[in-house]
Amino acid sequence: MDLKQYVTIVPDFPKPGIQFKDITTIMDKGEVYKYATDQIVNYAREKKIDVVVGPEARGFIIGCPVAYALGVGFVPVRKEGKLPREVIRVEYGLEYGKDVLTMHKDAIKPGQRVLITDDLLATGGTIEATIKLVEQLGGVVAGIAFLIELTYLEGREKLKGYDILTLMQF
Repeated sequence: MDLKQYVTIVPDFPKPGIQFKDITTIMDKGEVYKYATDQIVNYAREKKIDVVVGPEARGFIIGCPVAYALGVGFVPVRKEGKLPREVIRVEYGLEYGKDVLTMHKDAIKPGQRVLITDDLLATGGTIEATIKLVEQLGGVVAGIAFLIELTYLEGREKLKGYDILTLMQF
Protein backbone atom coordinates (compact mmCIF):
# COMPACT_ATOMS: atom_id res chain seq x y z
CA MET A 1 0.00 0.00 0.00
CA ASP A 2 1.29 3.48 -0.86
CA LEU A 3 0.78 5.29 2.44
CA LYS A 4 1.92 8.63 1.02
CA GLN A 5 -1.33 8.94 -0.91
CA TYR A 6 -3.18 9.06 2.44
CA VAL A 7 -1.07 11.85 3.98
CA THR A 8 -2.64 15.26 3.52
CA ILE A 9 -0.17 18.09 2.95
CA VAL A 10 -1.40 21.31 4.58
CA PRO A 11 0.46 24.37 3.28
CA ASP A 12 1.51 27.15 5.64
CA PHE A 13 0.59 25.30 8.84
CA PRO A 14 1.36 26.02 11.62
CA LYS A 15 3.20 28.98 10.08
CA PRO A 16 4.01 30.27 6.58
CA GLY A 17 6.43 28.11 4.62
CA ILE A 18 5.71 24.87 6.50
CA GLN A 19 4.20 21.99 4.52
CA PHE A 20 2.49 20.12 7.39
CA LYS A 21 2.13 16.34 6.95
CA ASP A 22 -1.31 15.48 8.38
CA ILE A 23 -1.57 11.82 9.45
CA THR A 24 -5.20 12.07 10.55
CA THR A 25 -6.12 11.09 6.99
CA ILE A 26 -4.31 7.79 7.61
CA MET A 27 -5.96 7.27 10.97
CA ASP A 28 -9.51 7.97 9.81
CA LYS A 29 -9.35 5.10 7.31
CA GLY A 30 -9.41 1.90 9.32
CA GLU A 31 -7.75 -0.33 6.73
CA VAL A 32 -4.95 2.20 6.13
CA TYR A 33 -4.31 2.80 9.86
CA LYS A 34 -4.31 -0.98 10.41
CA TYR A 35 -1.87 -1.51 7.53
CA ALA A 36 0.54 1.13 8.89
CA THR A 37 0.24 -0.28 12.42
CA ASP A 38 0.82 -3.83 11.16
CA GLN A 39 4.06 -2.74 9.46
CA ILE A 40 5.37 -1.45 12.78
CA VAL A 41 4.09 -4.54 14.64
CA ASN A 42 5.96 -6.84 12.24
CA TYR A 43 9.14 -4.79 12.75
CA ALA A 44 8.69 -4.94 16.54
CA ARG A 45 8.19 -8.71 16.49
CA GLU A 46 11.53 -9.12 14.71
CA LYS A 47 13.13 -6.99 17.44
CA LYS A 48 11.58 -9.10 20.25
CA ILE A 49 10.14 -6.05 21.99
CA ASP A 50 9.17 -6.17 25.69
CA VAL A 51 7.57 -2.72 25.90
CA VAL A 52 6.61 0.19 23.64
CA VAL A 53 7.43 3.81 24.56
CA GLY A 54 5.96 6.88 22.89
CA PRO A 55 6.21 10.63 23.49
CA GLU A 56 3.03 12.63 23.75
CA ALA A 57 0.78 12.96 21.96
CA ARG A 58 1.15 11.37 18.56
CA GLY A 59 3.58 8.77 19.89
CA PHE A 60 0.58 7.46 21.84
CA ILE A 61 -1.48 7.21 18.64
CA ILE A 62 1.22 5.12 16.98
CA GLY A 63 2.51 3.17 19.98
CA CYS A 64 -0.66 2.09 21.78
CA PRO A 65 -2.10 -0.05 18.97
CA VAL A 66 1.36 -1.57 18.42
CA ALA A 67 1.67 -2.48 22.10
CA TYR A 68 -1.87 -3.92 22.07
CA ALA A 69 -1.14 -6.07 19.00
CA LEU A 70 2.08 -7.36 20.58
CA GLY A 71 0.47 -7.98 23.97
CA VAL A 72 3.05 -5.79 25.73
CA GLY A 73 2.83 -2.65 27.82
CA PHE A 74 2.94 0.96 26.66
CA VAL A 75 4.93 3.65 28.49
CA PRO A 76 4.00 7.30 27.93
CA VAL A 77 6.63 10.02 27.80
CA ARG A 78 5.12 13.34 28.85
CA LYS A 79 6.00 16.97 29.32
CA GLU A 80 6.95 18.00 32.84
CA GLY A 81 4.12 18.05 35.38
CA LYS A 82 1.84 15.65 33.50
CA LEU A 83 2.72 12.30 35.14
CA PRO A 84 1.34 11.64 38.64
CA ARG A 85 4.11 9.58 40.25
CA GLU A 86 7.87 9.89 40.70
CA VAL A 87 9.58 10.59 37.37
CA ILE A 88 12.95 10.89 35.73
CA ARG A 89 13.45 13.88 33.44
CA VAL A 90 15.53 15.01 30.49
CA GLU A 91 15.90 18.58 29.31
CA TYR A 92 16.32 18.99 25.57
CA GLY A 93 16.76 21.82 23.12
CA LEU A 94 14.08 23.25 20.88
CA GLU A 95 14.56 25.67 18.01
CA TYR A 96 13.94 28.55 20.42
CA GLY A 97 14.55 27.41 23.98
CA LYS A 98 14.34 24.21 25.98
CA ASP A 99 11.72 21.72 27.06
CA VAL A 100 11.56 18.79 29.47
CA LEU A 101 10.31 15.23 28.95
CA THR A 102 9.53 12.85 31.80
CA MET A 103 8.84 9.17 32.34
CA HIS A 104 7.72 7.30 35.45
CA LYS A 105 10.79 6.14 37.36
CA ASP A 106 9.52 2.54 37.46
CA ALA A 107 8.28 2.34 33.86
CA ILE A 108 11.21 0.42 32.34
CA LYS A 109 13.02 -2.50 33.94
CA PRO A 110 16.76 -2.97 33.31
CA GLY A 111 17.36 -5.07 30.20
CA GLN A 112 13.87 -4.64 28.73
CA ARG A 113 13.87 -4.37 24.95
CA VAL A 114 12.11 -1.16 23.97
CA LEU A 115 10.48 0.06 20.79
CA ILE A 116 10.11 3.83 20.63
CA THR A 117 7.32 5.06 18.35
CA ASP A 118 6.24 8.44 17.04
CA ASP A 119 4.41 9.79 14.05
CA LEU A 120 7.25 11.81 12.54
CA LEU A 121 11.03 12.00 12.58
CA ALA A 122 11.97 15.64 12.03
CA THR A 123 15.04 17.01 13.81
CA GLY A 124 15.24 14.01 16.17
CA GLY A 125 15.34 16.04 19.41
CA THR A 126 12.27 14.53 21.04
CA ILE A 127 13.32 10.97 20.25
CA GLU A 128 16.90 11.62 21.36
CA ALA A 129 15.50 12.79 24.73
CA THR A 130 13.19 9.75 24.88
CA ILE A 131 16.17 7.44 24.27
CA LYS A 132 17.99 9.08 27.20
CA LEU A 133 15.01 8.40 29.48
CA VAL A 134 14.81 4.73 28.43
CA GLU A 135 18.55 4.22 28.85
CA GLN A 136 18.62 6.00 32.24
CA LEU A 137 16.36 3.21 33.49
CA GLY A 138 18.49 0.47 31.92
CA GLY A 139 16.23 -0.22 28.96
CA VAL A 140 17.67 -1.34 25.62
CA VAL A 141 16.39 0.62 22.62
CA ALA A 142 15.90 -2.26 20.18
CA GLY A 143 14.19 -0.14 17.54
CA ILE A 144 12.55 3.17 16.71
CA ALA A 145 9.56 3.40 14.37
CA PHE A 146 7.91 6.35 12.63
CA LEU A 147 5.19 6.76 10.05
CA ILE A 148 7.05 9.64 8.37
CA GLU A 149 10.63 10.87 8.12
CA LEU A 150 11.41 14.38 6.90
CA THR A 151 14.82 13.53 5.45
CA TYR A 152 15.80 17.16 4.76
CA LEU A 153 15.83 17.87 8.53
CA GLU A 154 18.44 15.11 9.06
CA GLY A 155 16.98 13.89 12.35
CA ARG A 156 18.44 10.45 11.69
CA GLU A 157 21.88 11.96 12.40
CA LYS A 158 20.96 12.40 16.09
CA LEU A 159 19.87 8.76 16.25
CA LYS A 160 23.03 7.14 14.85
CA GLY A 161 23.62 3.64 16.14
CA TYR A 162 19.90 2.89 16.57
CA ASP A 163 17.78 0.78 14.25
CA ILE A 164 15.10 2.95 12.62
CA LEU A 165 11.99 2.08 10.63
CA THR A 166 10.17 4.79 8.69
CA LEU A 167 7.16 3.92 6.57
CA MET A 168 7.40 7.06 4.41
CA GLN A 169 10.02 9.67 3.60
CA PHE A 170 9.47 13.20 2.43
